[in-house]
Amino acid sequence: MFIVFVCLCLQATGLHAFSATTSALHVTVKENSGADLKCDYSADFGSLPRVEWKFQNYKGSQSLIYYDGQITAPYKVRFSQYPGGLRIEKTVRTDTGDYSCEVSGNGGYAEITIKLTVLVPPSVPISRIPTSVTTGQNVLLTCFDKEGSPPCTYKWYKDNTPLPEDPTKFPNFQNMTYKMNAQNGNLEFPSVSKAATGNYFCEASNGQGPAQRGQAVLMEVRDVNTGGIVAGIIVALLAIALLCFGLWYANKKGYLPSKYFSVCVCV
Repeated sequence: MFIVFVCLCLQATGLHAFSATTSALHVTVKENSGADLKCDYSADFGSLPRVEWKFQNYKGSQSLIYYDGQITAPYKVRFSQYPGGLRIEKTVRTDTGDYSCEVSGNGGYAEITIKLTVLVPPSVPISRIPTSVTTGQNVLLTCFDKEGSPPCTYKWYKDNTPLPEDPTKFPNFQNMTYKMNAQNGNLEFPSVSKAATGNYFCEASNGQGPAQRGQAVLMEVRDVNTGGIVAGIIVALLAIALLCFGLWYANKKGYLPSKYFSVCVCV
């Protein structure tokens, strides 16, 4: 069944229906296979209508594929235009995007957009997992696969056990508070606790081929070393006190010119 988009144009001779049609608004193909994007149009445009094909990728960048009766330079190797469609001989992942077929002639105009998705299995995701954090910190673990098409969804594992989206519903995870985003791969601990210590890895999947897992990394959560902080402050104060005493003693003995000496206050 053809899906029809109609552009109406009133002319002195009567009512004309300028239309462009396609058999599929969304085409999905595996990478390295061929793809046909259908674009038929009504006879109202005349025997030699002007046909243009434009491409917009998922980042929003637009380019011309077919213009003035020929394929443009970047697309000549793999693309060809024929009456009623556009052919891609061997798709690559960057072909994913929106293809617009624009037809004009005899004062009429019609356009139809076809979405092409080139299916690519996920690759091993890139993850960032800190190895050492302190309790109470805001800690973010990230995971991303740049190859998969359609975009991957993500799952996190701790000690080979999948993390549930809501930890409060599972007794083994009730001591952990986190936010997990399956769409962008983020795992965030707003105020990390020692219960979060463990080996973490993420998994990417998009339904095209087997899911892929990143390398496991041990994240250790440690208490704040208050004793070390206090000891550091004491050492710093002692150093300041010794410096003040040294300056005072040197000035008393006349080792320092009076004009370079100012009062040293030790608190």
